[in-house]
Amino acid sequence: MNLLVFKPEKIIRILIADDHPMMRTGVRATLEIERDMKVVGEASDGAEAISMFHLLRPDVTLIDLQMPKVDGLVAITEIRQAVPTAVIIVLTTYPGDARVTKAISLGATSYLLKVASSEEIVATVRGAASGRRHVAEEVIQDVHAHQGMEPLNVRELGVLRLAAQGKSNRAIGETLNLSEETVKTRMKAILAKLNANDRTHAVSIAIRRGFLDP
Repeated sequence: MNLLVFKPEKIIRILIADDHPMMRTGVRATLEIERDMKVVGEASDGAEAISMFHLLRPDVTLIDLQMPKVDGLVAITEIRQAVPTAVIIVLTTYPGDARVTKAISLGATSYLLKVASSEEIVATVRGAASGRRHVAEEVIQDVHAHQGMEPLNVRELGVLRLAAQGKSNRAIGETLNLSEETVKTRMKAILAKLNANDRTHAVSIAIRRGFLDP
């Protein structure tokens, strides 16, 4: 008796980039159950992800954002600059509308959180390989919640990054070669844009939304 064996038309070759070994192991196990998927490599940081991408040329790259040496956003940028057609899925712990918007603008095709089900991860990989985009529902809700809000500009981000280090307005001004009054004006604009009560609250909001990522 001859048994028909399912053979997919094309195997999706996948690279996983995450600095947590157990996370990589879990994602690999989830994907390799599927007959049309094969994990061809694993990277433990952004620099390794870039190197392995060029070596392996996977069909889909799953990449975390917070990684040592080179973070995920830089890795996405370098990979997409070298290969504009590269298919990259962000798989991260962190939502945040500014973070999501930046990742997508740099070339990520989909955005998942690590709490995603196995089914959602598999479907997203398969869809991405076919040219479809997917953003997790929780992420979409976060983006919509801040839609229409004015983003922080480069000058305001410079002030807020130093405030996050605990520097006073005077110290921020000295670092940026600004008057203390100018720093106060920019901080006032930051509080208004983030709907924050004070500078500590502003830093907390900015971190959560992804404005202060490296």
